[in-house]
Amino acid sequence: MPHALHARLPKNFVLEERLERYGSVIELRPESWRGRWALGCAPLGSAPFREVRLDLGCGKGGFVVEAARREGDVLFVAMDSEPICVAYAAQRVFESGLPNVVVVPGTGMRLREFFSPGELSVIHLNFPTPFPRKRDAGKRMACMERLIDFREVLTPGGEVRMRTDSQPLFDFMLTQVPLAGYELLWESRDARSERPDDPASEYERRLGAQGARVLAITATPGPVPERVEQTAELSLAAYLPHDLDELESLAYAPHGMEATVVNLRNRAIRERSQSASTIGE
Repeated sequence: MPHALHARLPKNFVLEERLERYGSVIELRPESWRGRWALGCAPLGSAPFREVRLDLGCGKGGFVVEAARREGDVLFVAMDSEPICVAYAAQRVFESGLPNVVVVPGTGMRLREFFSPGELSVIHLNFPTPFPRKRDAGKRMACMERLIDFREVLTPGGEVRMRTDSQPLFDFMLTQVPLAGYELLWESRDARSERPDDPASEYERRLGAQGARVLAITATPGPVPERVEQTAELSLAAYLPHDLDELESLAYAPHGMEATVVNLRNRAIRERSQSASTIGE
């Protein structure tokens, strides 16, 4: 969930009190469940969960609760590094009463500590923070390095499913999939139209109201590449439209790139104006 779009805290919101109130659905020591999530989290007397899926960057939990409601035999681990998001997600999970969701404070950098090889069938990246600047590229969850990490905890045939409002991040991720030795199973520049019944997060609904389209990728690990090397441009500004007409018609500025889009759009207008003046002389 992008950091700059956190929900405004309600009056009298006390983080510690919220975390304690909904602590029964929060796992503070996820490393202790490594290798036994499906069995250890199953209700007493029940069979192990059929599979385990991770919602990495779960935000306020809207997506994961809806997904868990639809598939009761799947365990969903909702993870976020922001304590406020953990509190909101835990409240939503607690109030839903669903037994197949557990909330975990954590970061995607530590997945190999929390999950054993082949333990996750799906990793959801719903609207990951794009970190558009080159110097911050190492923080992205949607990148070659993280895909390499993910393949160690995914089952054979497991999937990484990313949804984003950021066209630059989407196009960057298309370069990362083959570099990490993944195979592209599905891509869409209007995922909500193609799959209207997929669960949606609060964030997606908010962006949709602003005119954003959902872009989506589903990829699965293929053969391990002989050589892993980052050859793509890391600055997301490089993935913005270069055509002046297309840039000027860009109605929605991807999160974190609003200023860049405005600057490029103004530059395009100036260049067009200067070109027209030169022709008129």
